[in-house]
Amino acid sequence: MRRLMMTVAGLALTAIPGQAGAKADRQATAEPREAVAAVRRQLAERYVLTERRAALDAVLARGLSSGRYDGVDPASLAERVSADLASVGQDKHLSFSYDPRAAAMLGNAPVDDRQSPEAFAREARAANFGVRALSVLPGNIRYMDYAGFTWTGAESAAAIDQAMRFLSGGDAVIIDLRRNGGGSPVAVQYLVSHFLPADRPLVAFHMGGRAEPERMSTLSELPAGRMIGKPLYVLTSPGSASAAEEFAGHVAGFKIGELVGAPTAGAAFRNELVPIAGGYVLSISVGRPVLASTGRDWEGTGIAPTIPADGKDALAVAELHALKRLAGEGPAEVRATRGALAEVAEARLNPRAAARPIDAYAGSFGVRRVTAEDGRLYYQLEDRPRVALIPLGGDRFALESDPALRIDFAASNDAVSALSISPAGAPPMGRYPRTG
Repeated sequence: MRRLMMTVAGLALTAIPGQAGAKADRQATAEPREAVAAVRRQLAERYVLTERRAALDAVLARGLSSGRYDGVDPASLAERVSADLASVGQDKHLSFSYDPRAAAMLGNAPVDDRQSPEAFAREARAANFGVRALSVLPGNIRYMDYAGFTWTGAESAAAIDQAMRFLSGGDAVIIDLRRNGGGSPVAVQYLVSHFLPADRPLVAFHMGGRAEPERMSTLSELPAGRMIGKPLYVLTSPGSASAAEEFAGHVAGFKIGELVGAPTAGAAFRNELVPIAGGYVLSISVGRPVLASTGRDWEGTGIAPTIPADGKDALAVAELHALKRLAGEGPAEVRATRGALAEVAEARLNPRAAARPIDAYAGSFGVRRVTAEDGRLYYQLEDRPRVALIPLGGDRFALESDPALRIDFAASNDAVSALSISPAGAPPMGRYPRTG
């Protein structure tokens, strides 16, 4: 079955071309009542919750009999039908939209090259298949911003392989799903397999009342290997939807990591996009996922974080938790560095006050200079770039560019007389009297 990805109502959805496919030349002439009748047929035959089909049909029947759908333009018709379905369905994957280009693509009648599967593959490639950023955070914490579970086959797998090799070099891993609207369950399977043993049951999709569900397990072989037991933190928000929630559900359900942030969107059902004559697209839920780890889905409830945090602070909170955990591991000098980094991470989340007004620390200390500007202190060595200082309480500060280094100011008679610089857990590298 060919899979494409597109976005409707902010959710990443699975499209199945050709189902109820309307040709482009019919789209402009279809009557509103014909479009609503086609939606009713799709719901009656395919909607995932058979017990809800009658209620969905009834609300559309009332709309027809009342004339609610008569004499309106296509966009307004789509809005009214979608609103009526939402009033009964309470299903974030169930929607009706007016989108002639998408309808043409789904009906295998592309208007131009931008609607073709090849165009989608190009867009996926340009977006690096959802892997938006990879970076090394202090303490060798490896971070990935993953914006979509985009799956096109071998190229998507290669992009994930490359990202997993990078993450595996870290002492802890953070995967950011705060802006991930979902995508393909195959991409979820591929990604989460790196953190679980082979052939572990993951999820069962109950499709439209069929007796036997579609089951997925972790993969037996992975080119980049596995990271079982490595500290894992996954950032979530209400913008984490659908497939992103499935991944978060595996992380929480199998207890292979922490979820940091806010509850996810609560859009669990697996959907398909169906073209409806007239230039419309119906997003219909056709499958209910049940997680093997919990025996439940997350429709309407979302996945709750194990470490609640405001969205803007989620990354900093995850860093802090990772550094605190790592500070208890390794040789003494490594533990000292990680502890120092954790102290700075905590000070960034909960700013600390210096012992004196910041102007008191400004001045020259030989070839070193400290300046105060806009309520912050900056340190500069000779003509090198200046670096912001982070207050750690008292007369102690950390360098923004090297948070394991400490700058301590000495005061005599309430006036700062010198500064010293020391690595985490080590004696000062030097003491520099104030010269001006």
